[in-house]
Amino acid sequence: MSTEFPPLEEVRENLRVEWYRCPIDHTRLRELSRRSNLQGFLQTVGHLTIFSATGLLTFWCWSDQNWIAFAGALWVHGMVGSFLVGIVPHELGHGTVFRTKWLNKVFLYLISLLTWWDSFDYASSHTYHHRYTQYSEGDRENLMPLSAALPFRAVIQLLTINLFGPPGRPFGKGGLLSTVWVTLKSSLGVVGSTKIPSREWLQALHEDQPEEARRSMWWSRLLLVFHGTVAVASIWSGYWVVPLLVSVFGFIGQWWAFSVGYTQHCGLRESAPDFRKNTRSITVNPVTEFLYWRMNWHIEHHMYAGVPCYNLRKLAKEIAHDMPEPRTTIGAWREMREAWRRQKEDPSYEYDTPVPEPKSGSKRVEADELSSSIGELAPEGLR
Repeated sequence: MSTEFPPLEEVRENLRVEWYRCPIDHTRLRELSRRSNLQGFLQTVGHLTIFSATGLLTFWCWSDQNWIAFAGALWVHGMVGSFLVGIVPHELGHGTVFRTKWLNKVFLYLISLLTWWDSFDYASSHTYHHRYTQYSEGDRENLMPLSAALPFRAVIQLLTINLFGPPGRPFGKGGLLSTVWVTLKSSLGVVGSTKIPSREWLQALHEDQPEEARRSMWWSRLLLVFHGTVAVASIWSGYWVVPLLVSVFGFIGQWWAFSVGYTQHCGLRESAPDFRKNTRSITVNPVTEFLYWRMNWHIEHHMYAGVPCYNLRKLAKEIAHDMPEPRTTIGAWREMREAWRRQKEDPSYEYDTPVPEPKSGSKRVEADELSSSIGELAPEGLR
């Protein structure tokens, strides 16, 4: 490794980020932070219902041997299902979707099982990501600088089936073969070469949180058993379509989820104690916003991570006076591509988002348990 990072235990002791948070009435923040089982069910079951409907449609087309319709339905099933990868376990992992805590866990493990998602390593990583966003000594979940380059091979995989995925990312929408290989290694307790940045980050997390690393290993074994059983049973029964619907969907038609999800931090500043500078919010259509679990309001999510996803639009309205104008998806990609072009000549370049001037007399939000909450995300060793 060309860059040596301190142990994460030292980072927790020595790195203190005084985050800027847009002013908001404390009572209003408490209202927005309330969790609702009803809204949690509407979001979670609503998404799973759409996913199940596209799966049933795909199965029906397969049974009818209407191969053109089957290919189209499978593509749509993948596009809907790829939003379940990472995005949904992310919100359920925060524990802010349902008021009843065990409901968050039940749906977290169910969806993680279907999507090959490791919620244990991710909980450790994402806790650091929220506490030290884009400070590389404490947050290497996004291996900066993220590149907005889109090689032809990557575009083809995003539009069809992603077999190999983007190189070097510890979490995100990887490829089918690379995901199976990483899961196999994880089941054996193997991280791999720490000369690879994504492996270095996992190794640092495992050394810092050995109990979560052990749980990750056993979870990886469960993933292999579950998806292996699905594959064997499908081959034995002749229903070869089932693994596509249950195990492979998250790697098909990823372009939609990728196009919005990749805008969160790409091209923005590192080591800046202001979420408005290192994170990006975008506006999307209502269908995308629902499937994306409102994570398009991403600055708002980082600034007040204890607010449930279904209240983020309301939060955005409350603090809009102190926020940069949210980008459109196309506008965000233009910004990211321009940053990428400039970084080819000047690797240190980062886009510096213009933010409103503070109003006279405005007071800095003092960090307290409510304003700095990240929900139930942190594993026991990081609480």
